[in-house]
Amino acid sequence: MVRLVFYRAKEGGWQGFRAHGHTNYAQHGEDIVCAAISVLTQTAILGLTRVIGIDCLVRVDENEGLLLCILPAGLTGEQWEQAQLVLNVLHVGVLATEEGYGTHVNVKEVPYRENKSAIIRLKKGWRKHEKRQRLCRAAFRCKKS
Repeated sequence: MVRLVFYRAKEGGWQGFRAHGHTNYAQHGEDIVCAAISVLTQTAILGLTRVIGIDCLVRVDENEGLLLCILPAGLTGEQWEQAQLVLNVLHVGVLATEEGYGTHVNVKEVPYRENKSAIIRLKKGWRKHEKRQRLCRAAFRCKKS
């Protein structure tokens, strides 16, 4: 099952989202539910980064089926409004997907008070994860040569 978590911002909108897991609806390459979630989340990130020009915290781990996107602090009012539009469209899209394929998709909202520390933990966790990956790659290269 793929789990999507939407984090509320202090201002009441969305601070970002996290998608984790695999839908297991069908075999790899034939999974329409996975394709739907992938298209929705990746299009949202493209809209935020390329169309609006926001430098989001984006992390991807294909092996884990993990995608994280967090809005940075200090957005202009216009950027914030545009980002909320994109994230609301994503939220509605994944809720509709959950409605049709609820055994394969789970969507959760985390209120601001709970997510403030959750986002900090996610950022710290990603730094540790990236450090481990770099050390692993370095060790593998050393053993190989």
